[in-house]
Amino acid sequence: MTLTIEDVQILISRYHQKLSSTRTTFIRYLYNRINWETRVIGIKGARGVGKTTLLLQRIKFTHKNPDEAIYVSLDDLWFSTHRLEDLVEFLYSRGVKFIYLDEVHKYPLWSRVVKNLYDFYPDLKIVYTGSALLAIDHSIADLSRRQTIYTLWGMSFREYLEYEGIIKLSPISLSELLSDHVSLSLQISESIPVLKYFEDYLHHGYYPFYKENLPDFNIHLAEVVRTVIEKDVPETEEVSFPTISKLKTLMMVIAENAPLEPNISKLSERLECSRELCIKMLYLLDRATLIQQIFKHPNSYKQMRGADKILGGDTNILFSLTTNTNIGTIRETFFVNQLRTVGELVSAEHGDYVVDGRYTFEVGGSGKKFNQIADIPDSYLAVDNLVSGYGARIPIYLFGMLY
Repeated sequence: MTLTIEDVQILISRYHQKLSSTRTTFIRYLYNRINWETRVIGIKGARGVGKTTLLLQRIKFTHKNPDEAIYVSLDDLWFSTHRLEDLVEFLYSRGVKFIYLDEVHKYPLWSRVVKNLYDFYPDLKIVYTGSALLAIDHSIADLSRRQTIYTLWGMSFREYLEYEGIIKLSPISLSELLSDHVSLSLQISESIPVLKYFEDYLHHGYYPFYKENLPDFNIHLAEVVRTVIEKDVPETEEVSFPTISKLKTLMMVIAENAPLEPNISKLSERLECSRELCIKMLYLLDRATLIQQIFKHPNSYKQMRGADKILGGDTNILFSLTTNTNIGTIRETFFVNQLRTVGELVSAEHGDYVVDGRYTFEVGGSGKKFNQIADIPDSYLAVDNLVSGYGARIPIYLFGMLY
């Protein structure tokens, strides 16, 4: 189909409108970690973590003339009667060589289309976003050698403090945190009532869209969870309608009972499904970042084994889905959520978690003792309700400074 300027004007107008309303005062951690020179860049992430804003900020920072680039969302109704390939051909012939594609998983056979665009237009650069569930089908597109994939997680506690205009801090590595946590906690606590802001963050600070309507944030986040299960999962995986219903039930079982040490047989009975389907559903919820599965060994999920422990995906999700969440569940959910973005985390035989095969952590309240990990090298307590620590006793909020 040959397009005219009238055909694409509506997309350009929407692009200009979104660009004009995009702020650049707060930049997510991932922006400066991306190698923007790569010809094809994929950014995965959960709904609401800021993927769209990241694309539009890139355009603002890079293109003095916005019409050197184009941003489109592939869930736009325009694509129900037009093809992405025709749009790119039209724009490329008019000098546009930077294409920013949002919600790429909404477009049929998207990976094959991106591969063809890469092959047909050697100087075209493509940046796309997609669901956290996104998987590259090597048999169809073989995009693996053509692109770099990044994951955008929700906001860390450090980012939340900056987003709120409270204090601006640089991210630190895990090894720096473990060795310098006392000086870091003193620096923070001298400036702000950190435990108050940490409690706020646990309730609503992981998803930047809380600022749009804080009183109704929990309602909106619960709707996001439902949408991910009902729409995003079927768009990336072949699942039946009964399975979607079971996924919602499973999500609520986890939210109301986390941390869950699952008995897959009993869980399968409750859901009235096979063991294999139960494990697959857990895997899908984990990929969607709605839950967190912790295993004894790295990559155990690839062998489709049951997890040793299951938590909600983040503390905000738990508060949005249930009023039955205890503080122990919240602190563990936060700890795992923040550590999984920077290291490899597995369950521990002694203590709660091992990170990067070296560091052992026990997570607990202010009265937590070293009994379980006393004789283990490189072992630490991550302690709640603590402003400043000592030795291997670390305030848990500091683990929100890692990205």
